[in-house]
Amino acid sequence: MTDPVFFEASRSFTAADIAALTGAELRTPEHASMTVSALASAENGGAGSLSFVEGRRNAALAKGITGGVLLCTDDVVASVPEGIAVLVSRRPQQDFASIGRMLFPAAARPASVTGETGVSTSAFIHPTATIEDGAIVEPGAVIGADAAIGEGSIIGPSAVIGARSKIGRECFIGAGASVQHAMIGNRVILHAGVRVGQDGFGFVGGREGPEKMPQVGRVIIQDDVEIGANSTIDRGALSDTIIGEKSKIDNLVQIAHNVRIGRSCLIAGQCGISGSVTLGDGVMMGGSVGIADHIKVGSGAAIAARSGVMNDIPAGERWAGAPARPIKDFFREVAAIRKLITPRNEKGQGDG
Repeated sequence: MTDPVFFEASRSFTAADIAALTGAELRTPEHASMTVSALASAENGGAGSLSFVEGRRNAALAKGITGGVLLCTDDVVASVPEGIAVLVSRRPQQDFASIGRMLFPAAARPASVTGETGVSTSAFIHPTATIEDGAIVEPGAVIGADAAIGEGSIIGPSAVIGARSKIGRECFIGAGASVQHAMIGNRVILHAGVRVGQDGFGFVGGREGPEKMPQVGRVIIQDDVEIGANSTIDRGALSDTIIGEKSKIDNLVQIAHNVRIGRSCLIAGQCGISGSVTLGDGVMMGGSVGIADHIKVGSGAAIAARSGVMNDIPAGERWAGAPARPIKDFFREVAAIRKLITPRNEKGQGDG
């Protein structure tokens, strides 16, 4: 297992503790007192660690575990070596993550870089800004006029919170991030380098070239959203850009002006969402997906990595390809093309 040199375990758990916390069934009661204070993949599981294996197709991974506690589905149990504390769960990965968050809370939520416990004397705070008790503002941060920072929030080194922007409670704004023209809810995490509220890419043709269209909207980020490092969210032009609660956005994602993202969406790295796109609730986007402007993606839809979306996607459908189409059509086309280019002598039957 990896050496968690940057993270210290908050405590240790026995196999019995984990069973009680997760509702998993302890199949080896003789190992109820076995303790764990580390996390490990199944391939590297050993004494003192917690691992998980989910599903029969992954059962072979359990054979390499040399010790510790294993969360697994019932169809994996027969593959587990002797001497392992076995906990049977219907959702081993989720239970593993739940215990992991308790074991290493600092790995689940970013903390102050400098160890500040209040407002740094090296930060710039405008006299009209409001900083609630318990907030942390680290060195070099800038808080603009009439901005507000909620209780328990952390503003990282050199982060900038623009005039009149609002940061809710228990938020984390990473080092070097900038937030302007934005209203941010509670428990929002913006990782280092995130840019929120800059003007969108709006231009009109002019006699001497492109001329800027004023962008006078806001960015609204609802509760429990997490946005990865160096992602960018443009403010609205004439309406607001909105990120729905509990949505999770990876690193290096571009979200243009007037985009509306629903609740609990998952957007992987390097995606680009053009202006005025609407995503329903629970939409999933693989890495490097591009969506053209004014497209609507229905709730529960899934878009495969590197797809180019040019048309609306109905709710619940899975699409792939560039241009994107229903995934069954995409794979039919791939199969047809492969058939066309298959050499006649592929099976070793030469021409002569």
